Amino acid sequence: MKNATIQLETLTCPTCVQKVENAVKSLDGVVKESVRVLFNASKVKFDYDEQKVSVQDVEKAVTALGFEVLK
Repeated sequence: MKNATIQLETLTCPTCVQKVENAVKSLDGVVKESVRVLFNASKVKFDYDEQKVSVQDVEKAVTALGFEVLK
C-alpha cells in the first residue's frame, strides 16, 4: 500500500468535496476508508494499491468532474 496527496484548485463548496470523495472512492484499488478531502486546503489524501490503480488514475477521475489538479 502507498499513500498520496493531490492538490486541487480551490474547492468552493461542500458538494464539491462530496463529488471528489465519491469519485476517488469509486476507483478499484483505492482504500475507501482512507479517502480524505480537505476542504480548506483543497487536497485529497488517500491510500492505494499500486498494482490496481495509480495516482494518475485518481487525477483523471477528479479532472473528469471538472476540477483542476495542481502539480
